[in-house]
Amino acid sequence: MTRFRPCIDLHEGKVKQIVGGSLRDDQTGLQTNFESDQSAGSFADRYRHDSLSGGHIIKLGPNNDEAAREALAAYPGGMHVGGGINLVNASQWLEAGASHVIVTSWLFDETGRLLPERLDALVAEVGKEHIVIDLSCRAKEDGWVVAMNRWQTPTDLPVTEKTLKAMADYCAEFLIHAADVEGKCEGIDEKLVKLIGQHSPIPATYAGGVHAFEDLATVDQLSGGKVDLTIGSALDIFGGTNVRYDDCVKWNQPIKLNIPSNL
Repeated sequence: MTRFRPCIDLHEGKVKQIVGGSLRDDQTGLQTNFESDQSAGSFADRYRHDSLSGGHIIKLGPNNDEAAREALAAYPGGMHVGGGINLVNASQWLEAGASHVIVTSWLFDETGRLLPERLDALVAEVGKEHIVIDLSCRAKEDGWVVAMNRWQTPTDLPVTEKTLKAMADYCAEFLIHAADVEGKCEGIDEKLVKLIGQHSPIPATYAGGVHAFEDLATVDQLSGGKVDLTIGSALDIFGGTNVRYDDCVKWNQPIKLNIPSNL
């Protein structure tokens, strides 16, 4: 069954929700949907209290390490962390309390060419069981291509059945944002969700475009329950009006059968 997975997106040390396609190195044209006056740690503590595991903390650019460490300290072992992860710092983030590290850009050279030797090195350093590969992507005419550098730079890695199966040898999970619809609350990329559900041999989480609580059921149906869902800008705790956080918490709760005690 599809699970709701929480998130904490950090920008300049603050918990924010940003339109993914507007991220730029120089921050020109940045579109911010929400900025919280609550700390990253307070969000993480809430997720811990509500038993929401496997969510992600994403550092969008510099000046976010302190906030990320605060969140991990509030929910040790309960969340993944990504943003600037590489061979040098991956172990440090696990020691800080992350259950997994999320990696994308470091796996490619500056032109977007995949460097398989870096995958091997990272697995040797921390173990595939602690790695989430971020295959966040942009749409093109014949499918999708992984984008790095805060989704600005297309790489040479398409999101296909072949890619999902090959990359699964190096990680425990996938995280896949549909960057073109991220933060817009205009609907999920249903074709991408279906592709992931059909072909990912390991757990995967999709993010991007959620605009209603019913999208949880849609992802569950499209993926056969194999793809989890992150909800950002549409969620009421991030200033949204379309999806109630409490409803998502209830969605994750297991069904309790009323079985007579004498059986």
